[in-house]
Amino acid sequence: MRYLDEYRDYDSVQRMAQEIRRVSNRPWTLMEVCGGQTHTIVKSGLQELLPASITLVHGPGCPVCVTPISMIDRAVATALLPEVILCSFGDMLRVPGSTQSLLDAKSLGADVRIVYSPLDALKLARSNPQREVVFFAVGFETTAPANAMTVWQACREKLSNLSMLVSHVLVPPAMEAVLSSPQCQVQGFLAAGHACMVTGYEEYFSISRRFRVPIVVTGFEPLDLLEGVLMLVRQLEHGCAEVANQYTRAVAREGNRAAQERVSEVFEVTDRAWRGIGEIAGSGLRLRETYRSFDAEAKFDLQLEDPTESPECIAGLVLQGLRRPYDCPAFGTRCTPDAPLGAPMVSSEGACAAYFHFGRSKDDADLYMPVAAANP
Repeated sequence: MRYLDEYRDYDSVQRMAQEIRRVSNRPWTLMEVCGGQTHTIVKSGLQELLPASITLVHGPGCPVCVTPISMIDRAVATALLPEVILCSFGDMLRVPGSTQSLLDAKSLGADVRIVYSPLDALKLARSNPQREVVFFAVGFETTAPANAMTVWQACREKLSNLSMLVSHVLVPPAMEAVLSSPQCQVQGFLAAGHACMVTGYEEYFSISRRFRVPIVVTGFEPLDLLEGVLMLVRQLEHGCAEVANQYTRAVAREGNRAAQERVSEVFEVTDRAWRGIGEIAGSGLRLRETYRSFDAEAKFDLQLEDPTESPECIAGLVLQGLRRPYDCPAFGTRCTPDAPLGAPMVSSEGACAAYFHFGRSKDDADLYMPVAAANP
């Protein structure tokens, strides 16, 4: 299959890894931003193909993982309202809130439905005019255009019974937050290709210049990631810090202008809290005033208690690349995909889930983190 089999070809992968070993002469710590990239790296054992001098660390690019616990609590409380149909992507259902998940709410009788697109929620609103349909809008720039289009269409149809609980986050501010930390060890980034399909990558140039780090927009197959690593290492070995695009078959520098215009029309940038990390200025999206009637948070105005996080969960440190899943004493025992303490064990893009499902041993995991990260 074109763009699939050739990007998983064993011989090509070995040749790419050999070239990385050839050009690498110094230790480098690189961060893959996206959780989907993390899963490919762990599942395919790519770290083990790299020289010991190159360390890959996980980033905060899992939208389910970084959705704040307060927003999970709000989604649960909204779902429990008698008139509400709450729609969500499936991997949000088991993410734990302070005391309950959406799956728990469903077991208590809440009408929680798994959908595959926000347009499914739009259809439900049309066919259930007597019910309030709420879509839990979680994601990075990748999912923002479809959510924006759904609100735009609902506005034109005057569907007053559709609203969105918005928890959108943005990649570049998260990268800046990682680089601004005094504990940061990241020297280069593999940027998320699917987000850049929407936004392009012009915004990364200022980050690269400000922090003197190379950034390579990268795809999600094994060869994509190894080529991204090679492009970063070549820059680092030559003292360069530039933005480059490995994912040329899908990403243009300017991105998708039509999608950007729709997102900009419906949403505006706001500060956003990230689970386990805290608030990052200008890192999220909210509905503009013109579309504020579709904002579920404002529509229902629920008064909730302050959220509480599991004291055992170290998800915030994992998402910043400062700890590995195996560093958590609850990993695989008190925290599993069936009974998670934190979102990275639930999400299909979560680092903890990747380690759990693909069976990396602790010895292998030691290869995946820099030694200095043991004392952040």
